[in-house]
Amino acid sequence: MKIEFVDLHRQYLTIKQEIDAAISDVIRNSAYIGGEAVAKFEISFSKLFDNQSVVACANGTDSLEIILQAQSVGPGDEVIIPALTWISTAEAVVSVGATPVFVDVDDEGLIDLDQVEQAITEKTKVIIPVHLYGKPVDMINLMNIANKHGLFVLEDCAQAHLAEWGKKKIGTYGHAASFSFFPGKNLGAYGDAGAMMFQDGALADQCRMIAQHGQMGKHNHIISGRNSRLDGMQAAILNVKINHLIKWTTQRQFVAQQYDQLLKPTKEIKLPSISSKGTCVYHLYAIEAQKRDELKRYLDSNGISTAIHYPLPLTSTLPFHSTKRFPNAERITANTLSLPIFAEINLDEVGYVADKINTFYI
Repeated sequence: MKIEFVDLHRQYLTIKQEIDAAISDVIRNSAYIGGEAVAKFEISFSKLFDNQSVVACANGTDSLEIILQAQSVGPGDEVIIPALTWISTAEAVVSVGATPVFVDVDDEGLIDLDQVEQAITEKTKVIIPVHLYGKPVDMINLMNIANKHGLFVLEDCAQAHLAEWGKKKIGTYGHAASFSFFPGKNLGAYGDAGAMMFQDGALADQCRMIAQHGQMGKHNHIISGRNSRLDGMQAAILNVKINHLIKWTTQRQFVAQQYDQLLKPTKEIKLPSISSKGTCVYHLYAIEAQKRDELKRYLDSNGISTAIHYPLPLTSTLPFHSTKRFPNAERITANTLSLPIFAEINLDEVGYVADKINTFYI
């Protein structure tokens, strides 16, 4: 049996007629940049999040950077981020001239709130919690910390579309939120795409202006901005896929439950742990496994594609190397293996993956 880590073509086949029609419509109308499809997507995405202000952009990395720029974050400022995240979280901070201040993660791989408060200095301007793997950070306590110190909170929701904390969707707690629609995401385009979300409409307008060459209306350049627009083709694809997101999310959660039930608890593997106050959307189903690399090779030899998210904490990479230790981030990156999970994977395939893992540890 051959099992892909993520099978995007299988997903496409389930919505082929809708996708093909949407793409044909864009071509027929030559609506390649901006236009009706982009506006429609911003409205549809906003409705999923209690009508927050949404601004589409070219990708998730841009969304982080544009929001920081709009908040005038720059040289001399510090931004607190977790040591375990994709590099774009830190890149965005460096790109605006600020300094990323890394803190360790907790046992679930999420930013450690105790360490967040300890890391705050007079230079701290922003906190970026990352909802890693689709797990929600405790946003109630994080916002209490931020409000106590008068700090801006930018939620990195790239992996967590529709995740919740305390029955409220992540992305609606912070002052702003960043989303990625990279093809492999729970809601993915067929290329790069992203969005920003805000409670403050004025901040949304500022970010829209930055993303569109600093324009307030065509040729009315107010500031020096950048080119970060969601193109019409990707918007049209997202307009089809967003209608399936709730169903796909439920299916991912069901697959995760099957893994939870089928994988035999042993001292060698640790299954994902989720707080009872949160709802995970399982962008990734990441286990901690002894002899991780051997297990990965064994599964590959049996036709099972897996992935490592991520091989190193950012603090162990060349651009952000630190002599400070981050024990949880180091442990998780040394042992974590992401198993195949997508809405269309079937029970036989999940059972096959679980069986091979159980057999490996006999």
